[in-house]
Amino acid sequence: MKISDFEGKWLVLLFYPADFTFICPTELEETADYYEEFKKAGAEILSVSTDTAFVHKAWHDHSPAIKKIQYPMVADPAAKLCRYFDTYLDDEGIFLRGSFIIDPDGVIKAIEIHDNSIGRSAEEILRKLQAAIFVRGHEGEVCPANWRPGKKTLRPELDLVGRI
Repeated sequence: MKISDFEGKWLVLLFYPADFTFICPTELEETADYYEEFKKAGAEILSVSTDTAFVHKAWHDHSPAIKKIQYPMVADPAAKLCRYFDTYLDDEGIFLRGSFIIDPDGVIKAIEIHDNSIGRSAEEILRKLQAAIFVRGHEGEVCPANWRPGKKTLRPELDLVGRI
């Protein structure tokens, strides 16, 4: 599997430190719970760690949370993908928690990278994806904080009229 296999599609990459850890299964399970919503939005999810496919399989067989996962779990033991996205911690041999939303043209639309002691929200990643999709299809409109599909957007060129 290559990133180029997803050209023309929305892609969400979720880098995580390692299998058989504490926070990772909570994030990946929550993402599994939202997977159908991501697919309805037209996006594929890939979770990525430095663990091998064999470790992913053992974790999947062992953990009730990970058994829920239907999206691909990518093995990156040589850390090529995570180095490319600059999420690798050389001193520790693991990834930072990194989330990337990539549009169908291969352009990164949202990035979130943070300390490994803080879990992510699949709901917030989905919201960001929905906002990116909306903006792509509605030139001149932008999504305010906490925007959700169906809510009011902003048109900066119109909203500035009369304020100068």
